[in-house]
Amino acid sequence: MSLQITAIPAFEDNYIWMLQQPGTRNVAIVDPGDASVVLSSLQAQRVAITDILITHHHPDHTGGILALREHFPDARVYGPRNDLIKGLTHHVAENQRLCVLGMQFRVLEVPGHTLDHVAYFCDDFNLKPQPIVLCGDTLFSAGCGRLREGAPSQLLNSLHRFAQLPPETLVYCTHEYTVSNLRFALHVEPDNIACQQRLQECLSMRHQGLPTLPSTIATELRTNPFLRCRSDELSVIIRTQFGPDHVSELEVFTQLRRWKDGFTG
Repeated sequence: MSLQITAIPAFEDNYIWMLQQPGTRNVAIVDPGDASVVLSSLQAQRVAITDILITHHHPDHTGGILALREHFPDARVYGPRNDLIKGLTHHVAENQRLCVLGMQFRVLEVPGHTLDHVAYFCDDFNLKPQPIVLCGDTLFSAGCGRLREGAPSQLLNSLHRFAQLPPETLVYCTHEYTVSNLRFALHVEPDNIACQQRLQECLSMRHQGLPTLPSTIATELRTNPFLRCRSDELSVIIRTQFGPDHVSELEVFTQLRRWKDGFTG
């Protein structure tokens, strides 16, 4: 059993993901902030929504729910319990399993960017060729979400959860931030050859109008500084840049997140 995943661009840099088993007319939609672009894609491909997966409450991820439900009133809408999300039909929680398009997805609670944030992980034995994780705005390609609501320790713990997934897992985040994130990663670790190579690859993809996603967990472990806070190299860089008090992984992560927030390169 295979799963086709298509990016539907929205707003300036969002991706709304459409999941479909080839040869079928049912699809699942992930984080539909804009109903109009989703409806255009559905019409073009002559498919219908059976499921909607929501990762967190921000409007660019939820703004299209009610309009899509007007067209597909029987669609199941999964998401975290939060009164700010209008149109949910099913609340989800840690380790809950969902059957979507005939496949099993497991819910991971990954707070930090927001307190309600969840991700959806699928390693269904029928899924070929690789597991997938739909991670919203917690883990980005070569980066991570800003701390909008949670504490640094929460976001760091959430990133640990992603780092422990199988290395071949495909990472589907919801913003096209890869190039800017890699530029920051190279600003922090200019000698990281994996980052250098990946930046050139991603620049070429963007020049062709292609998404830089999905990534993989293995790629993120090599090139995402927020998953490398335990590394001796990054610890030395942070202590050299900001002082000898930044010794723990949490201190390294906290300072790195602040550094990224102010980065304009």
